[in-house]
Amino acid sequence: MRVISGTAKGRKLKAPPGLHTRPITDMIKEALFNVWGSRVIGAAVLDLFAGSGSVGIEALSRGAERVVFVDNAVGAVKTIHANLLHCQIPSGYDVLRSDVLLAIKRLAGQKSSFDLIYIDPPFVQEDLFEPVMDTLSQAGILADEGIIVIRTPRNRDMPSFPPLRRYRHKIYGESGLHYYGRGEEVPENDGDISHS
Repeated sequence: MRVISGTAKGRKLKAPPGLHTRPITDMIKEALFNVWGSRVIGAAVLDLFAGSGSVGIEALSRGAERVVFVDNAVGAVKTIHANLLHCQIPSGYDVLRSDVLLAIKRLAGQKSSFDLIYIDPPFVQEDLFEPVMDTLSQAGILADEGIIVIRTPRNRDMPSFPPLRRYRHKIYGESGLHYYGRGEEVPENDGDISHS
């Protein structure tokens, strides 16, 4: 696991201890950032169930203005801090040790807004996927033209959560990435559900 591009390109990242995390592969991360493209530059990014912090660190390396990492595990929070230090990223982030649903509500209370939100719940806790999306749909923390991506097991289907509409679905190995936007404001040329 490494940083693929940007100021920290090539730096290896540690994974949190234990067997409960499934670190994102370089292939999936590269596909994700290919879709996000130049939207990352100057963006506010929320990395939920952040684990190693790989996605948020990649975003900072590629020019994101601010990243908020959220994870409830002590080991994950320590790993995120260690990876940020190793990548020589001194600022532009907050690391919150918190239950993800509580963190979303707290950020909503602070009137926070994010252009890109990545969610990577533990695959063994499939009962988390829909409550997290439902909470986000009501929280109002996604910018008008923002994008939410949630990673699930490949065979897991996900509905829309009005006003959030799922507009893209891609499969990579044992994982699926589901892309959501605000109703009619989904990104151009990405309006069809597609599989690979």
